[in-house]
Formats: sequence, structure tokens, C-alpha cells
Amino acid sequence: MKIEESSYKELLRGVEEVLPAQEFEEKIKQGKPLKIKAGFDPTAPDIHLGHTILMNKLRQFQQYGHEIIFLIGDFTAMIGDPTGKNITRAPLTKEAVLENTKTYERQVFKILDKDKTTVAFNSHWLDPMSAADLIRLSSTHTVARMLERDDFHKRYASSQPIAIHEFIYPLLVGYDSVVLKADIEIGGTDQKFNLLMGRELQKHYGQVPQVVMMTPLIEGLDGINKMSKSLNNYIGINEPAETMFGKLMSISDELMWRYIDLLSFKTGEEIAALKKSATDGLNPRDIKINFAKEIVTRFHEKQQAEVAHQAFIERFQNKIIPDDLEIQSVCCEPSTNIAQLLKQVDLTKSTSESIRLINQGAVKIEGEKIDDPSLILAIDATYIIQVGKRRLAKLHLHHKKSK
Repeated sequence: MKIEESSYKELLRGVEEVLPAQEFEEKIKQGKPLKIKAGFDPTAPDIHLGHTILMNKLRQFQQYGHEIIFLIGDFTAMIGDPTGKNITRAPLTKEAVLENTKTYERQVFKILDKDKTTVAFNSHWLDPMSAADLIRLSSTHTVARMLERDDFHKRYASSQPIAIHEFIYPLLVGYDSVVLKADIEIGGTDQKFNLLMGRELQKHYGQVPQVVMMTPLIEGLDGINKMSKSLNNYIGINEPAETMFGKLMSISDELMWRYIDLLSFKTGEEIAALKKSATDGLNPRDIKINFAKEIVTRFHEKQQAEVAHQAFIERFQNKIIPDDLEIQSVCCEPSTNIAQLLKQVDLTKSTSESIRLINQGAVKIEGEKIDDPSLILAIDATYIIQVGKRRLAKLHLHHKKSK
């Protein structure tokens, strides 16, 4: 298996950080199949697009001939990953973990090649561990080293409790890499401590340490917070085609490019060409439509993606402005910008909300999205302005001093 320079660059595309970078280059350019590991704790039944960033990277490695190990942390899920938590979380029951595991197995093969993927469960080696085994594993690290972890350090500094089993969690997920003899482990940027733990434990057990590759966390539909089911800003890969298509079309034009960079299977060159087309005048809406079709096709079928597209057109793009929409006469200064105007006519609650919605692509004038909160509309003219899906107004603007 020979890795060409272009393929090496593709493996690095969309990756936040690689540690150590030199070791990664050396491993890849040796041209030998490597063991690529990624672990997933089935703490919830559904996988959303945020999870698939990592899976897409596994798919790339798989296409280049490397061995993919999809590790389901059915044992560690019962402990609960303390990453980013400011309180001790309650462990899941074994029954809940097993139920979630079934759905994970079904969903992951919408991305990975089932025949070329090794699915492993860390309960197979963690369940048989004795108390003596666990004590020996615990002796490899100190409490001081654990408290270097940012979330543990913050909780300790603010006198928030840290349970002993939370210290054990990173040791166990690190030990997974020892058992599997991983060459490269991929995880989100929030997993840096856990990923590096695997590297350190491999050194302790006399193995060649794994390279750590970290993929970014993607923002949800709000464009601000990390995609999360609890925040209801997610796109689940099991959602109906029409729902998935509509959610993708709702993202801002700015966020669209981040989604394309991290979620599309297009090459870097193809994406660069798309960005140039947008600069040359191609409507971002058309790019977004094609991207939405790509994602929906991946998790459903091409025909369902086409049906979802048509349903979207019927529901939104062909929506007719009511003939009886009353014209609202608005007095304003010639210097009044669109953000101020929206607040003035009660389409938003504040100027700051206006700015936020404009930046998210949620404001249209005469059916076209605007992206400049400082835009000033001409006086003595009439405009149809839409904010979100439900707020609509037909405004005739005139100067305060005009009669």
C-alpha cells in the first residue's frame, strides 16, 4: 500500500491537531496498513452529524487500506466520561448501554464498510479485570497528573466533588489502546487528555506509542454551541429525509462552509472550486441544496433526497406572499440601518437580536438573504421583510420630516 502525497494531505484535511505530527507522517509514508482506532461510548441511542466527523475520517483511512477498529465502550459507558462535566454524572445501567449499543452498530455502517471494519467492545477485556489488575493499572499515574486535566482542575479549584471512578475512566480508555495495539487513535478535540493517556500507557507497557489525531467539534444549527441533542441543535442521522434536508437548509451561509469542510466527501480541491464559484457569483443557496442532497443520500437514498428537495421547494421557496399583506408605514431617519429597523417595527426584540439573526442568515428582504446588519434601505420605498419562518412585514419607509 503506497500513500501518495495527495492522499496524505486528504487524511489531514479537517483535522484540528496531530500529536506528534512527525510520527504521523513517518507512519503514513511507510506505506504499511496501520491499526486506526476510535472509541465511542454509547451513552445515548442516536448518532448525529457531529459524531460522523470522526467516522468520516475513519472512512478515509479505510479507503486507503488501513485497518479500522470501531471500539464501542460498553464498559466505560457505565462509568461515564467526565470530559467537560462540572458535576459527577450518574453511571448508566448495563441495560441502557446494551440498548444504545445495538443502535450504534446499525448506524455506523451507513458510513463505514462493514466487511472491512472490526467492531470491538471494551467489556471483553475490562470485565475480566481483577481488583489486583485495576490497582496495577492505577499505579501508572498520580493524582497530581490527573488534576492537570482541565475539567478536573476546575472542579477541584471550585471545591466540586470528583469521584474516584472518574479518575479511573481515562486509565481504562487508555488501556484500550494497549489491548488493541493501536497505531493511531482518532477522537474529538475534547478528548485530548484521554487520547494522550493511551499513548502514555502504551509506552509503560513497552509498545510503540500511538499517534493522536483530533477532529474538531462542530457547531449545531444555532451556529454557536456544540451540536448536541440536549440543546436541540442537532441533525440526527436517523431522522427522516425531509427533516434532515430542511435542517441543513436552515443553516447560515457562513456555517454552510464549515459543514461542507467537515462533513462532505468531496475532496479539498472540489471544495476549493466550490468556494471560488461562490466568489464568482454562484448563489450559496444552490451550493447548500447540493450539499443537503449529498448528506441525505448518504443516510437514506438518492430518490429520498430528491423528494426531500421537492418538498422543501413546495414548502418554502414557492411560498407566495399573501396578497392582503398590509403595508406598514414607517418613519425613520435616512441613517437607520436594517438591524435598527427590525427592532423599530417589532420584528425583533432588540438590535442585538437583529444582528444575530442577520448573521445567521435568518433575515430576507424581497426573498433574498442579507448578511450586513449595517445595510441602509432607501427611503420612500416599499420592502417585504421576513425574519425566520413566521415573522413577515411589508414596510413603506419614509423620512420623519416628510409629510
